[in-house]
Amino acid sequence: MFQDRYSLAFKLYPYERSADQDADSPVRHPVVVMGGGPIGVAMALDLGLQGIPVVVLDDHEGIGMGSRAICFAKRSMEIAGRYGCGEPMLDKGVVWNLGKVFHKEGKVFEFNLLPEEGHKYPAFINLQQPYFEKFLVDRVREAQAAGAPIELRGKNRVDSVTEFDDYVELQITTPDGEYKLQADWLIGADGASSPLRGMLGLDFEGRVFEDSFLIADIKMTADFPTERWFWFEPTHGSGASTLLHKQPDDTWRIDFQIGWDVDRKEEMKEENIRARLDAMLGDVDYEMVWSSIYTFQCKRMDQFRHGRVIFAGDSAHQVSPFGARGANSGMQDVDNLGWKLGMVIRGEAPERLIDTYSEERVYGADENILNSTRATDFITPKSKISHTFRNAVLSLAGEYEFARPLVNSGRLSVPCTYDGLSLNGPDDLTGGPARTRVGSACPDAPLGAGYLLSQLGNGFQILTIDADAPDEITVDGVTAKRLAITASDDATGALTERYLGDAASAVYLIRPDQHVAARWDRFDEQAVQAALQIACGKEVTA
Repeated sequence: MFQDRYSLAFKLYPYERSADQDADSPVRHPVVVMGGGPIGVAMALDLGLQGIPVVVLDDHEGIGMGSRAICFAKRSMEIAGRYGCGEPMLDKGVVWNLGKVFHKEGKVFEFNLLPEEGHKYPAFINLQQPYFEKFLVDRVREAQAAGAPIELRGKNRVDSVTEFDDYVELQITTPDGEYKLQADWLIGADGASSPLRGMLGLDFEGRVFEDSFLIADIKMTADFPTERWFWFEPTHGSGASTLLHKQPDDTWRIDFQIGWDVDRKEEMKEENIRARLDAMLGDVDYEMVWSSIYTFQCKRMDQFRHGRVIFAGDSAHQVSPFGARGANSGMQDVDNLGWKLGMVIRGEAPERLIDTYSEERVYGADENILNSTRATDFITPKSKISHTFRNAVLSLAGEYEFARPLVNSGRLSVPCTYDGLSLNGPDDLTGGPARTRVGSACPDAPLGAGYLLSQLGNGFQILTIDADAPDEITVDGVTAKRLAITASDDATGALTERYLGDAASAVYLIRPDQHVAARWDRFDEQAVQAALQIACGKEVTA
């Protein structure tokens, strides 16, 4: 019998009575996170490592069963690396860069998501979500032991939220009864169905696609390579499309496109799932681990900040699974919000900086929704004409390279570039590479015995390449420290290609989330100071 997805894979934070439950009046905390999934725990880890007290409230006591999200992109791994848990994830995960697309029985083409060298992390790892969450919680425990002010409270269900001008009050139910607490800031990371959204009368806007997909996770020993295989109209006939991924522990993820007008209860019967698997795999021994049915949905909230309540991850936006944009975009939410909220709480930035979280991550959500919608329209054509066009593209792509970018089996997650948004400073590096333009996430590159991103750290940085600058610059109590590099440090040429381009020298102002805030061909103190003020959400002073 395969596992119940509502049981726990890891019971990591069993219920314990907190001092707040015995207080005479509600205790007020700087930050409360509602939801103990990967986004909620990552959010707590980000803030706790900054020294900001944070409480996570979860209505369960650990990590749920079932693989759920399995594809974690390089950007998510880089973020996890900054938090100190990227290495165990990489060690456990199945590394892959190569994908193959099939139509019926024939291979159309293959693609490499990371054809260049010089990155610490691969394009993707496959890792079951329970493991990803466990590594985050393990890192929380290490951080707690070192003094990080993080609390994980299991079996603490939030029943209601009352908003005030400068705080919120939460009504909570536990095995020992009810209590209240208050929060200067409440972060909703409670998933796609988000009870918090409902409590505040907020909702998603977007589109539901009329198709259904059956997930089956199975354990088997097979000769399939560690690649992403996607079939359009597979000849085994078990679905209009099929996706195959390898996971750790000899576990494989198979997605079947099964149509809209289906009896879900009937489809979820083990014998019917096995019939699909047997038709695809043939005479292979396997054990069923977990299964689910989902529909494609592309939705988001109108804005992600509502007073003192901020939404992140699936509670703020939802996209179809093909393209691995769900958990990966949620990790980018955490990456964007953490440093901004930290600065506001410490009094280093105005509250307006929190509004730029919504601005930038709504922009990122729209990018993900656009890509997911296009992928869904290609995977699930809804008319004879669109189906004919789709198959014509597949036929051409087998022979002609120009047609391959038109094939869309799920454009895979990449970091968002915040083009033209309000925190961007000047882009005055003549001949600078487009991939490191202002608003973009910094690509990694070999540097000495390690890698560039590991040396950039978690604060503002001034990256200079063959350019003079002071060791640090401080504006309104915020300091940007210099990382100085010369051509002799760039043994592979990767850093020159990714950050200099045709320029002779370069100066980058880099944000704490390792996005480019501004860049120039030389250091200008007044220009850097102004760009640092802009990046902190402040008005530029003369």
